[in-house]
Amino acid sequence: MNFDYPIKGRGAQENTPNKFLQHIYETRDDFLEFCRLEGELADNNRTQYIPIFPKTIVNEVKSPDVGMMYSMNTYQGCEHGCVYCYARNTHEYWGYSAGLDFERKILVKRDAPKLLGAKLKSKAWKACTIVLSGNTDCYQPAEQKYKITRECLEVFLKYRHPVGIITKNGLILRDLDLLKELNNYGLIGVNVSVTSLKEETRRILEPRTASIPKRLKTIKVLSENGIPVNAMLAPIIPGINSHEILGLARAVSDNGALSFAFTVVRLNGAIGGIFSDWIHKTMPDRADKVLNQIKECHGGTLNDSRFGIRSKGEGKIATQIHDMVRLARHKYFRNKKFPTLNTELHGQYKTGQMSLF
Repeated sequence: MNFDYPIKGRGAQENTPNKFLQHIYETRDDFLEFCRLEGELADNNRTQYIPIFPKTIVNEVKSPDVGMMYSMNTYQGCEHGCVYCYARNTHEYWGYSAGLDFERKILVKRDAPKLLGAKLKSKAWKACTIVLSGNTDCYQPAEQKYKITRECLEVFLKYRHPVGIITKNGLILRDLDLLKELNNYGLIGVNVSVTSLKEETRRILEPRTASIPKRLKTIKVLSENGIPVNAMLAPIIPGINSHEILGLARAVSDNGALSFAFTVVRLNGAIGGIFSDWIHKTMPDRADKVLNQIKECHGGTLNDSRFGIRSKGEGKIATQIHDMVRLARHKYFRNKKFPTLNTELHGQYKTGQMSLF
């Protein structure tokens, strides 16, 4: 990295301070000047994969704003680099920054399949859809190397347990064989995130994600194989993709999506500073307008912690977004419905094979 902006292949353009740490790491101008004179890189901008060993893998989701009860994350941090990602703040718990560290220091949970198996065969566990992943993308680039998500899908199939997937990466099609088997038992639902139909917007907003045509193709292939798909048109960002709601809804519907969900962007914690820095460097001509419109949706602030409101927004701009969403559902999803996943089989497969009694 030569500290020219925008930083190639990254969403965040800086490492923000970690609120839990006493000391702040700072790149000084005299160090940058030294590197320039010596012809050296001040930072190589490479991604690191760091193994971690959690004791559990399934998390109960207590937020009333999130449409899931349980989630699990095979990786912490996400190389996709979506600048708005709410999960950035969680990287501070691990001692890293929510900025560039979130995209470049990826924590890998190699024991996830074993931990999942232990959870699913526990006598106290009752089947309830577990979502991969509630935090970071389970098909981010690390998955191509480690294949942890695929191993977890094999565990879900073994125990006949329902699983949801949220991703914006076409790598999910690698596991089409497992997804089809899971779907034979009504155990799988996939959520594919599509935030814009414009590649230029996608490249700067979500730099290391699959292209828009690739995501639409992913929805199409999954749907053609009978696997239910919900499209995540989220987040809706005023002044960036809010004008695309109808076009996005039509595109995902035409490719087979059975439903779609959305949120109005909110920039909680460190993300407000990261997003503000990013937009002033990548879209300086409309930065202030976009930030002011986001604030208008959240009572005058970028951050909004009010349950029931924080993901929906309020005010005139949020109302316009909700009106467009209602129209989109009426036009393109009137006769479609995402199915409820099957929780009835798991009790017979607690041991990994069908019980006769």
